[in-house]
Amino acid sequence: MSRYFDHKVVWITGASSGIGEALVNELAAKSSAKLILSSRNKEQLYAVAKKAGLDTSRFAVLPLDLEEYKKMPNIAAEAMEKFGKIDILINNAGLSQRSLAMETDIEVDKRLMDVDFLGTVALTKAVLPYMIRDDGGQIAVVTSLMGVFGAPMRSSYAAAKHALHGFFDALRAELYTKKILVTLICPGFIQTNISINAVTGDGSLQGTMDDATEKGMPAHIFAGKMLSAIEKKKNQAAIGGQEVMGTYLKRFFPVLLARIVRKAKVV
Repeated sequence: MSRYFDHKVVWITGASSGIGEALVNELAAKSSAKLILSSRNKEQLYAVAKKAGLDTSRFAVLPLDLEEYKKMPNIAAEAMEKFGKIDILINNAGLSQRSLAMETDIEVDKRLMDVDFLGTVALTKAVLPYMIRDDGGQIAVVTSLMGVFGAPMRSSYAAAKHALHGFFDALRAELYTKKILVTLICPGFIQTNISINAVTGDGSLQGTMDDATEKGMPAHIFAGKMLSAIEKKKNQAAIGGQEVMGTYLKRFFPVLLARIVRKAKVV
């Protein structure tokens, strides 16, 4: 990592575990960035900051729940009070799914859209006026390979992630003259608790680790690659193992991808 993140204020959602925690560790160790840490778990956020060795002058904790997206303007205003600006917003928080479409209650579908799409969009919209006021900024969005192609047991999760791609591709074009960059990050299988915390058809948590997730890329390696993509100001980056080939198959050989996905073990 170069000095790109030095002296910047970086706001990370979903910072209490997984990819978010790995990003905190990387930025704490390899930059002088000031960090705003957000998730629903206030105590865990402080634990993450302590474990990362962050001095109290370098971080602030700001709890939020993406499902309560109407509160985002007030939360963004509170974030601005922490360090006076937001240089980079990393939309990382989200919720995954492990259920067949026909067996998923419509309220679960709605929750996935509220958390993974509307919450992220609402927070971004709340931050944009401050970035425009300060003549620039960068928004990074952790989507998924499911934002590029769909797979069984992920119907509404894939729908929400596809929606993020559509929204932020459009937003990138709208903000071009405002000096605000948008980077979409598409993780493959990463070693986190995402499958343990995934919702099933009735809204309950799966509670178990998928084999593919357990064998995925370590979160700290992913975090380094993700921060590199942000630093290089990429529009989009797919990061993971061989599963990222799906993004190329979707573009050039969609029929072949459809056959592969039908047969693939996705849990």
